[in-house]
Amino acid sequence: MSLDVKRVGILRGGEAYYDSSFKKGSDLILHIFDNLSRKYKPIDILIDKDGVWHVSGVPVDPADIIHKTDIVWDVTHPDSFVNINNISIPKVEISPFSSALKNSKEMLRKHMQGLKISMPRRIVLPLFQEDFDGDLESYASRKSKEVFAKFPSPWIVRSLFPNKNMGIHIAKTFNELVDAILDGVKQKESILIEEFVYGKRVSMHSVPMFRGEDIYVFPPSNVSDSEKEKLIQLVKDLHKHLGATYYLKSDFICHPRLGFFLTDVDFSPDMKENSHFAESCEYVGAKMHHIIEHILDKSIQ
Repeated sequence: MSLDVKRVGILRGGEAYYDSSFKKGSDLILHIFDNLSRKYKPIDILIDKDGVWHVSGVPVDPADIIHKTDIVWDVTHPDSFVNINNISIPKVEISPFSSALKNSKEMLRKHMQGLKISMPRRIVLPLFQEDFDGDLESYASRKSKEVFAKFPSPWIVRSLFPNKNMGIHIAKTFNELVDAILDGVKQKESILIEEFVYGKRVSMHSVPMFRGEDIYVFPPSNVSDSEKEKLIQLVKDLHKHLGATYYLKSDFICHPRLGFFLTDVDFSPDMKENSHFAESCEYVGAKMHHIIEHILDKSIQ
C-alpha cells in the first residue's frame, strides 16, 4: 500500500440496530473501495451482536484500532453505546444529540423554536389502558375531539412506532378520525396523529466547506427559482442551527400558501446508487464519492 493511501476504518454493527448499521457500513466500504482506492483504503471494523470487535474478521481489542486505521467512520447507532471518544484518532460520527434530533420529532420541534421553521402539528396518544381510559368508544371519541380542537383535518393517523399490523390512515372527517384511533387501540399501539400538509415534497442536502462555501447547499430541481432561493437560505440557517458537522439532509413540504414545513432531518448520506443524494450530486455535476472524499479530507486534517 502506498504511504499516501490513508486507512479508513468503517465501524459498523453493534448490539442495537445491527442489521441497518451492517448494511450502511457495507455500502460505504464498497463505495470507498470502488471510487477512492487511490487515496483511501477501507478497513472493516465490525462489532458483533455480542459486543466483540473485529478488524477484517479477526477479533481485536478496541484500543488496537489506533494502530490499524488513520481515521474512523462510525456508522453504528448511538443506542449501541459504542464509545470511541477515548481512541485518539480522527473520526466521522453522528453525535448522540444529532441522533436524538433525527429520531424525536418533539425534540426537533423544540430545537426549532429559535428559527422561523414550521413543522406539521402532531399529537401522540399513549398505549390505551382500559382501567385508566375507560370505555373504548368513548375514549376514541374524546381523543378525536381533542385533536379536532388543536388542528383541522385532514390528519395522518398511524402507529408511533413502525408496525405492520396498523395501516396508515388519512382521516378527512371526524368519524374517520374516530375509526382510525379505534384501529390503533385494537392493534395495541401508541398512536401518532399528525397534521396532513398538502404540497410539494422537497429534499435538500448540505455539506460544510464544499466548493468554497461555508455551507454548500445542493439546489433542488423541482421548485421555482424564488422557492429555490428561499429554501437554500433556510437550509443554511438550519444546518448552522443544528450544528451538523459534515452533512445534513432536510426534508420539506412546500405548501402553496403556507410556505415550507420541515418534516425530517438526517445526518448521514444515503450511499445507494439510486438515492436522492446521488441524484442531487449529479444535478450539480458532482459524484457521491466527491462528497465522501471531501468529508474524509476535512476530518483527517
